[in-house]
Amino acid sequence: MSKVVIIGGSGHVGTYLVPRLVDAGHQVVNVTRGRHKPYRPHRAWDRVETVLIDRDAAEHEGTFGSTVAGLGGDIVIDMISFILPRTQHLVEALRGRVQHFLHCGTIWVYGHNAAVPATEDQPLNPFGEYGVQKAAMETWLLDQASRTGFPATVFRPGHIVGPGWDPLNPVGHFNSEVFSRIARGEELTLPNFGLETVHHVHADDIAGLIMAIIANRSASVGETFNAVSPQAVNLRGYAEAMYRWFGHEPKLRYLPFDEWRTQQVPEEAESTWEHIVRSPSHSMEKAKRLLGFTPRYSSLEAVQEAVTWLIANGRVQGPQD
Repeated sequence: MSKVVIIGGSGHVGTYLVPRLVDAGHQVVNVTRGRHKPYRPHRAWDRVETVLIDRDAAEHEGTFGSTVAGLGGDIVIDMISFILPRTQHLVEALRGRVQHFLHCGTIWVYGHNAAVPATEDQPLNPFGEYGVQKAAMETWLLDQASRTGFPATVFRPGHIVGPGWDPLNPVGHFNSEVFSRIARGEELTLPNFGLETVHHVHADDIAGLIMAIIANRSASVGETFNAVSPQAVNLRGYAEAMYRWFGHEPKLRYLPFDEWRTQQVPEEAESTWEHIVRSPSHSMEKAKRLLGFTPRYSSLEAVQEAVTWLIANGRVQGPQD
């Protein structure tokens, strides 16, 4: 088995990935700032080496890459790089010293899609700083894999869901009060006709995809893989399903977005805009074909598991509460 170094391994995906790696026999090193604990306890964490590094400070000093390289990982997984110079700095330190480098990208590199479900070979059309930077990183990494043989693979998560944090809701932002309103059978107003899409993915399915990437190195080096549920959902269908899950008939109305946003908290309206203007819908066929991987959770199953946790922890409240 391999020594696996995960940068940012205590977050959403790492909570599920680290136990999978340990149970598979890998030696795991978690590089973290130490600000977060995994969302779920697991005996595997007792067998993980934790290395505390402030990435921002270490990169400013020019030592982050060499420190990570010095950990001796056969495989390095970077969950938390958001600008190209960070990735370049790390890659140069790891060049010739790792067998496989996995980079966490995002479906936002697509921008808006001309055809759906979007496949990995479609042109990137990012907008906004986050999507543009992520697209620059994966483009550079794939070029390095092609031209210099650097063993990089990129995976592109959708809207990550799991117990312990608020999922993207049927209005397109992250305020869990939306689920409480649905639980009480109250009316919900959606922007436009509610036909824009969102595409969730359970954190454990991303972990499963990463395991498949590692297990199929020859098929995955130099490739990108979407990391989403089998199907996207539109806001209307998502809302209707959640009403019925709570035992209510849907009670929805619709407003043009510019009118709808005037009735919202500005930050939440902006979050909704960022999601619906992209309306992601992506294919998992490539991962199935090359890696034999199929996600286990549908979008609704992933969300409902997360909302069940929110209910149990008093963060979503129905009429009985």
